[in-house]
Order: sequence, then structure tokens, then C-alpha cells
Amino acid sequence: MGETVQLRSAKDGFAFDAYRAPVSDARRGGLVICHAIWGVTPHLRALADSYAHDGYEVLVPSLFDRFGHGFAERDTDPALYARQNGWAEATHWGADVLDVVQAAIDALAPPVFAMGFCFGGTVAWLAASRCEGLAAVSSFYGGQIVDYVTETPKVPTILHLGKTDELIPPTAVAAIRETHPDLPVFMYEAGHAFVAPNGFNADSARLSHLRTLQLFSRNSGVRSEM
Repeated sequence: MGETVQLRSAKDGFAFDAYRAPVSDARRGGLVICHAIWGVTPHLRALADSYAHDGYEVLVPSLFDRFGHGFAERDTDPALYARQNGWAEATHWGADVLDVVQAAIDALAPPVFAMGFCFGGTVAWLAASRCEGLAAVSSFYGGQIVDYVTETPKVPTILHLGKTDELIPPTAVAAIRETHPDLPVFMYEAGHAFVAPNGFNADSARLSHLRTLQLFSRNSGVRSEM
């Protein structure tokens, strides 16, 4: 359904790839999906297609293209974990790839939304605070959000976290809630990566999807049929 397109950073002209899923019917808005450490995986490409079916023109930028080009062939690959995690650390857990996210935002007609998972969940949090042109952000199990807890989202933002996620301890959740008492933080009966194949939890994935669609609808300026 989708295609590979090339975008450029306004910061330095760097060209990077992105997966684009066009809408097939009425357009509700644009959506930037920020990937986990595994990159633009088959699962994320399928997820982009599903959001396109919901009416969102989707871009999934390859946030690690400065380290290595190409989309992932597998959803997870333990043999590549050290490399992928090292790339994430090299970007300061997303702070240094916001120019790529901004380029994806700028390539979409408004309203534009963002969401992200794991590493991308932290990127989405930072985008909500630092990027321009977003209408709302939905962040899923961003493990390093606590490191940027003093950042303040400029747009409506919600967080989705698993109650048994060993990568995001209760102390991190408490710090987020204490710093941002009005921020919706939804806790699910699940562990890490509950939307992805390696940690999938059907009930949590479905509920978080519905809450995300509701967030986007409320902040789109377009009347929803939901």
C-alpha cells in the first residue's frame, strides 16, 4: 500500500528515507510515526497502512539514516540489538533526530499529529515539546521520557505505559506524573512493546489505539464520525 520517499532536513540538507502510506478516502490529517530502535520495521509499515485506512496520511521517517540506510527486514533482531541501541544512545535518545521529525511534519498538510514507540516514544515526547506544526502527540512506552521530564509539551499529549514494563519503573512513572500532573498517563495491564509483535497485548493495543484516534479527532478541527 505504501511507498518509500526521500525527504531532507532543513538543518543541513541531509537526505533520508521515509515510508509513506497515503489515504485512500477522506483525509483526516497527517501523521508522523517515530519508530523504536529496530527502525522502520514490517510491523510499523503495516501500522502506517492501518492509520492510512483510518484517514491519516502517514510518514515513518528513518531516524537512523545518518548511521545506515534501509528499512528493517524483521520486526526484531537480537543480533543487531547492540548496534541499534548504540545508535539510539548516539542521538541522545532522540534529541538529535528532531530535524528529521520536523522535515516529516513539514512534508504533510495540516493538521499533523505524531506518535512513537519505545525509542520513538521518547522522540514523540521531545517533538511535542520542541517541534513546530504539530496538533497533538500520542507517545507509547518511551523509556527515556523521564530523562527529559522537565520538557513541556506545546500540544495536547498523552502517554501509554505498561504496568509491568521493566524498562519503565514505577519511579519513572511517578516522576512524570509529579512533574506533569495534568498530563494524561494511561497505564495498561501489559509489559513493554504491547503494540508490537514481541510484546503484543491485544486489549492494551486496541484501547491505546482508540484513545489515540480520539486524541487526534479532538484536535483536528475536523468533525469525526467515530
